[in-house]
Amino acid sequence: MPATALITSPAARPATPSAYLAAHEKFEQLITRLRAPQSQAMTHSELEQLIETEGREVLRHLLQAHLDERTPGAVTHTVRDAAGAAHTHQRSQTRELESIFGSVRLTRTGYGGRGLSSLHPLDAALNLPPERYSHTVRHRAAELAAVQSFDEVVAALTAQTGAHVPKRQVEQLVSRAARDFDAFYAVERAATLREARATSAILVITSDGKGVPMCKADLRAATRQAAATRTSRLAHRRSKGEKPGAKRLSTVAAVYTIAPFVRTPDQIIRELRPAADGLPVARPRPEDKRVWASVEHPPEQVLWQAFEEAARRDPKREKRWCALVDGNRFQLDLLKVAAPDYGVELTVVLDLIHVSEYLWQAAWALHEEGAAAAEQWVSERLLEILRGHSSRVAAGLRRSATLRRLSDKARAPLDKCAAYLLKYRDYLRYDEYLAAGLPIATGVIEGACRYLVKDRMEVTGARWRLSGAEAVLRLRSLRASGDFAEYWEFHLAREYAREHASRYDTGEVPLPQTPADRQRKGAHLRVVK
Repeated sequence: MPATALITSPAARPATPSAYLAAHEKFEQLITRLRAPQSQAMTHSELEQLIETEGREVLRHLLQAHLDERTPGAVTHTVRDAAGAAHTHQRSQTRELESIFGSVRLTRTGYGGRGLSSLHPLDAALNLPPERYSHTVRHRAAELAAVQSFDEVVAALTAQTGAHVPKRQVEQLVSRAARDFDAFYAVERAATLREARATSAILVITSDGKGVPMCKADLRAATRQAAATRTSRLAHRRSKGEKPGAKRLSTVAAVYTIAPFVRTPDQIIRELRPAADGLPVARPRPEDKRVWASVEHPPEQVLWQAFEEAARRDPKREKRWCALVDGNRFQLDLLKVAAPDYGVELTVVLDLIHVSEYLWQAAWALHEEGAAAAEQWVSERLLEILRGHSSRVAAGLRRSATLRRLSDKARAPLDKCAAYLLKYRDYLRYDEYLAAGLPIATGVIEGACRYLVKDRMEVTGARWRLSGAEAVLRLRSLRASGDFAEYWEFHLAREYAREHASRYDTGEVPLPQTPADRQRKGAHLRVVK
């Protein structure tokens, strides 16, 4: 044996391609299989399925090799926790990660001490979640859950990825994925100066309510008590007019800008009968529309969020603020309180379609069901309302009922319509609204109630827990507003701050040594005798 020898520390040896040997072997196996005689007879769809399934396993091996290469994740500086305590004890610890390619394992250095929980700088460098499932698996689950039932999400993840996630875990992942929704719009959207974009002159706020079928424990107290005291007339089914009392009202809101669209009352009447007058008139489209819904927050909080969103879009109050409503008195009271707080002059517009429905109910009290004269009767009175004469129409309805000597029951729809027109006459100045180019219908929020709430939350047999319903509504809102991708980047940054940076002194995570660092360190050889 020679008198001297060059030695290196095993931990300092440079990384070798052997970490990727399993991936190379799997890839070669896939090529061999594709070249086999049996594969030459496959259809293209069979080949696609083979390559997708086997290729996913190649990708899993690649991910595993990369994680192995970054092991052990040691640091050169003293590791201190958020309380300033030094974590001096080092211990190799292994955890599993369920990725979209399948399950992988990560062995890394844990820094701890007596009475101290371990810190793992490599986990922070990889921004790993504390639980088993990767952020990409969570991302897929969140996107799928926004449009499919949880059972369908489980099936889709199994079919489309290498991850295996049970239903209960899917529900938990979805709830966690939506946790930064409020912070995203309160912090990130304000920071991007979205409101400074060049948008049209009219800024619209609108909201509505839509029931979500809930588990009994998650109903609001008043609904739960009413359901408990309600008795059914029949033993095995509800009779006509009986409600199950199993829904909790969600509040749906929308904020958008739109260009003025000046029209006349006669044009509106023609637009309501497009089949008789050719193609519909081209109209401005809503711009930068944000829609969202909440079953957890009360209506006043959702409306406050709508005003906050509007204020970010118009910080100098240079736009014409308009609120489209359906006549809900509580909503109107909230608008009256909120508008002065934000220093805006708010124009409140009652939805024209709601007005026309009252007129149609009155029409059927005077005409036979399906009579063409009823349509003409409604059009004439709706035209008068559009010209700003709602009080005159109300008086005419009552006078007509009296002259016809209708019974109290027969004239009830006419009196109801008249009372509605008089009650909301301050919000029926359609002649002014049309001259200013304001929107006069709540189509945007009606559509939002359908595709945000009804299409997903009211599937047959669904009964939601509060946390799950709120999470799914948030994710659907992000998708509908086109903000999901930007939100996810924000969410990942918040997850890093919560799960990693917050656990270290001054929020600074020590950087683990990279394979290149270890290779440079191993290049310094020492002579021993």
